[in-house]
Amino acid sequence: MLQLHSIRQLFRLLFLVSLGIAALIAPVSEAGEIGHFAGGFLNIRDYFVPPPGMYAAVYNYFYATDQLNDANGNRISSVTIRPGNGPGVTLGLDIDVNMYVLAPTAIWVTDLKPLGIRYGALIAPNFANASLEGTLSRATGTGRSAQASDFAPGDLLVQPVWLGKTLDHWDFAFAYAFYAPVGKYDTETVTLPGGGTVKAESADNIGFGFWSHQLQGAVGWYPWADKRLAVTTALTWEINGKKEGFDVTPGQVLTFNWGISQFLPLKKDHTLLLEIGPAGYSSWQVTDDSGSAAAKPGVHDEVHAVGGQLGVTSIPWHTSLTFHGFGEFAATDRFQGVSFGLSLTKKF
Repeated sequence: MLQLHSIRQLFRLLFLVSLGIAALIAPVSEAGEIGHFAGGFLNIRDYFVPPPGMYAAVYNYFYATDQLNDANGNRISSVTIRPGNGPGVTLGLDIDVNMYVLAPTAIWVTDLKPLGIRYGALIAPNFANASLEGTLSRATGTGRSAQASDFAPGDLLVQPVWLGKTLDHWDFAFAYAFYAPVGKYDTETVTLPGGGTVKAESADNIGFGFWSHQLQGAVGWYPWADKRLAVTTALTWEINGKKEGFDVTPGQVLTFNWGISQFLPLKKDHTLLLEIGPAGYSSWQVTDDSGSAAAKPGVHDEVHAVGGQLGVTSIPWHTSLTFHGFGEFAATDRFQGVSFGLSLTKKF
């Protein structure tokens, strides 16, 4: 099952970063752009195509942080902004981000298996009270932290291609998805203390304002054929489009996810299972931001996280309830915080 994001992330969601500076404005900001995919959004086994059928899932994603790091990984306490050719204005930052994303997801897996390959697809609209991308852009572009807005639509995730191959001890998956910029998004002109104005993203933005294409591959290894234990890895590659209202295209992003998932029986007949295991992710911007509004195109963002997962699965009800949490570290050119996910999935 796939993230949503408003986040980027979501929990990249993740979540997500955007500098949001117009071509004629040159603020000296401390953070750049990031994409939609949030490394802490999905569960350990969500990357693999499930058995044929229709599924409904509800993802709840929470992200909180009071820390924004610069290109050297140091906490930022202020930003300097230069409107036009005027003198720089240094503004203090008080970061306090609390984001919640709700992502209802519909999943379909066909019972046809040409060459033994399963095919599936999914769609995941999402709704959020804030976006990491919008909050970061607001903080670095105007020196102001965005406050949580009304619950509003974010960008739409559509995954029309999801292929899976299962062997006795292995699972392989490949997916193509895109994020459509249909979420709440606008720009505004902000007057700075001491005079001068800058163009920035609106404080209550939920959407990112750009398209993203996503390629994802995953491998799972099962020491036992009953798949009670899974060791999984996934790579997600994001290719981002030009941002609406600004001459900037966020750089491409590579995210590596890993996890170890162990099922333990809670009943002797194995109809109720406990899932537990560690997990983590690392995300790297691998190409420069481009465009005349890219403040620091050669500076790439990066973040790492480690955490764990706990879940319960009812076999007769075809239902799973899963919780996971991650703590981020060694972040550069972006937020560093904690994320939590709670998801409910049912097969019909």
